[in-house]
Amino acid sequence: MADKPIITLPSWMSLGEPKKLAAAFATFWQKVAGWINFPLDNTDPLICPVPLLDLIAYQRDITRFEDEPLGLYRLRVNHAFENARDSGSLEGFAKIFERLQIGEIKQLERQPGIDWDVIIIRVNDNQLAINSTLMNEIIRKYGRTCRRYWFDVLNTAPLGIKPQYFEYDHQVIVANPGIDAAIVTHAGQFIMTEDGQIITAEHRSPS
Repeated sequence: MADKPIITLPSWMSLGEPKKLAAAFATFWQKVAGWINFPLDNTDPLICPVPLLDLIAYQRDITRFEDEPLGLYRLRVNHAFENARDSGSLEGFAKIFERLQIGEIKQLERQPGIDWDVIIIRVNDNQLAINSTLMNEIIRKYGRTCRRYWFDVLNTAPLGIKPQYFEYDHQVIVANPGIDAAIVTHAGQFIMTEDGQIITAEHRSPS
């Protein structure tokens, strides 16, 4: 409600009946100010009553979809003009998603192996799960004509790598089957190299 108007009287009239008359006029003009401000106070989509919100939405070509939260409905009505202005461009389309509190998205066009008219909207799993209906509505209303939109879900996970000391030992022994001394049994082949090392090659049946 508007603040009560203040009527300041000269000192020689600030008592008695003139003072009462000034107070009466102040009350009257306060009511008049309320009547004038009532339409202005109820045209803000973020705070106005729902019946008036529906009228504003109709005026701005916004239809509330099934089970849409009231807060989201108010946001769509409030940003209807801005969203309509920004439709049709990559930067503007990203702003629409940010205004409606979906978050940042990535848009990919003309990707190798994909039809030229496909635009890929890359989001994370949480964005798609919470806002799937809203995203479809955004594409229906603000998407570019003659374009198809695909949702691509990409999740990221933190990866930590730290250096760690380790050590191991290895040894390579070379033998020439058929040249170095060899013994073949049912369990495997044993080859003795020139320097006296023995290499074992086990026989394994195919699995």
